[in-house]
Amino acid sequence: MRNITADPPPAPRRRKVIDKGFLVLLAFTVLGGIGVALKSGIGRVGEIAVETLGFIVVLGPKIAAGVFIAATLPLLLPRDRVATWIGRNSGLRGLTIAMLAGLLIPGGPSMTFPLAAGFAAAGADLGAIIAFVSGWSLLSLNRTLIWEFSFLPHDMVALRWILSLPVPVLLGLAVRALPLKVRT
Repeated sequence: MRNITADPPPAPRRRKVIDKGFLVLLAFTVLGGIGVALKSGIGRVGEIAVETLGFIVVLGPKIAAGVFIAATLPLLLPRDRVATWIGRNSGLRGLTIAMLAGLLIPGGPSMTFPLAAGFAAAGADLGAIIAFVSGWSLLSLNRTLIWEFSFLPHDMVALRWILSLPVPVLLGLAVRALPLKVRT
C-alpha cells in the first residue's frame, strides 16, 4: 500500500498519438467523407473540412485550458485530502460530494473531463469520478436553469431532475462494488 502523503504521484504514462481509438475515429471520418462525396460531391467535403477547422480553432483553447487544469490539479490539491474527501474509502459522503461538484461545475465536456482526470490523478477513486461525470451529465445546474427551464414545462424538468438525483451516487456505488483494476 502506498503512502499517499509521502509518495509523489506516479509518473505519467507515455501516450501514443496514434492509438486504436484514433484509428477507429479516422476510419469513420474517411468513410463519412466518402459517403458525403458520393452523395453531395467533393465540394461539400471541402466545405465541411473548412467548417470543422474553424470549430477546432474555437474549441482548441478551451481544450488546452482543460488539459492544463487536469495536469496542474494533482499538484495543487493535497493527495491525502482528495483521497479523504472523494477517495475509495470516502463512502456515500464522497460520492455525494463528487456528484454535487459535477452538478455545480459550469461548462461543457472540455472542462468536465479534464477535471475528472485531474481529480483521479489527485487521489479520487473511479466511483467518485463516475459520480462526478454523471452528476454533471444528468444534473448540471447550468444546463437545467438556462436551457431546460427555458424550453420545457417546469414540472417536467423538476420530475426529470428528482428522478435523476440518486443516479450518480448509485453509479458510483456500483463501480465501487465491481472488482476493477483501472489505470487513472
